Amino acid sequence: MALNYHQLHIFYTVAQRGSFSVAAQALHMTQPAVTMQIQSLEDYFGSKLLVRSTKKIELTEAGETLLPFARQSMELIRETEQAMSSFTFMLEGRLQLGASLTIGEYVLPRLLGPFGRQYPQISIMLKVMNTTQIVEEIVNHQLNFGLVEAPVHHPDLVFEAVMEDELKLIVPTGHPLAGRRQVGIEEVMSYPFVLREKGSGTRQVMEEELERRGIDPTRMKTVMELGSTGAVKSAVEAGFGLTLISPSSVKHEVALGLVEILDIKDISFKRQFYSIHLKSTLLPVSAVTFLTFLREHKLLP
Repeated sequence: MALNYHQLHIFYTVAQRGSFSVAAQALHMTQPAVTMQIQSLEDYFGSKLLVRSTKKIELTEAGETLLPFARQSMELIRETEQAMSSFTFMLEGRLQLGASLTIGEYVLPRLLGPFGRQYPQISIMLKVMNTTQIVEEIVNHQLNFGLVEAPVHHPDLVFEAVMEDELKLIVPTGHPLAGRRQVGIEEVMSYPFVLREKGSGTRQVMEEELERRGIDPTRMKTVMELGSTGAVKSAVEAGFGLTLISPSSVKHEVALGLVEILDIKDISFKRQFYSIHLKSTLLPVSAVTFLTFLREHKLLP
C-alpha cells in the first residue's frame, strides 16, 4: 500500500472534527468508509493515530506528529493545482459564495465584471445575506466560502483578511461642511448623525476608533439608527444628518452631486474584509483564484 493524499485528507478532517460521523458528513462519505481509510493509514504507519472512545476522539503521539504534515500536504496540493490550472483547465466551474451587505451590494459588483473577463470559465453565484446566515450555509456545505466585515470565531471555520476598506465622512451637498476636503473631529461632532444600527460592522469600526482616540461615541448627536446602508444614504441625502460609511457605497450619489466625501483630520477609520471557509475542506481552485484576485485589487485608492 502506498501513502496517498486522500487518506491524509480524511485523517486531518477526523482530527479537526473530533468525530468520525461528523467528518464523514463533511467529506460526503459513509462513516464505515472513513473508518476503513483511517485503519489503512494506521496499518501503513504501523501505529495507532487516533484513540476512539464513546465521548470523543483524541490523537495519539503518532497522530499529533502526523497532523501538521497532513495539513501541509493539503496546502501543497492546493498550491500545485493553482499553479497548473492554466494548463489543465481546472478554472472551470461554478463558484458559490456569500457576502455581507456592504461587500455584496457595493464592493463586489464593480469587481465581478473584471474578474469575469479575466476568467470567463468561472461562473459565480453570489448570495448577499448577514454573517450568521453565511456561516450556517458554509458549515452546511451550501457555499464554498464567504466574505464578511469582521472576523468570525467558529470552531469549524478559518478566516483571513483579503481586502481593506476605510469609512469616510459623508455629507449632503449644500451642508455647511460641504466643499471642504478635511474637517476636525470636534467640529464634526457638533452636527447630527445618521448611523447604522448598533452591532453592525460599520458602527463597530467607527465606535472602536473613536474610543481608541479617547472620544466617547455617545457624544455624537445621533438622530437616526438605520438597518441598512441604503437607508442611511437616503437619510443623509434628505439632510437629516452626516454619516460614516464606505466610499464604495456612495459612488453613484457622489457622481450625481447628491453627497460629498470628506476626511476627518488625523483620524482613519480603516477596516479589513475577511474570507471565511471550512477548516476541513480545501477551497476549490476557482475560489483560491477569486480570493487572489480580490487581494490584488485593493479597495483603497
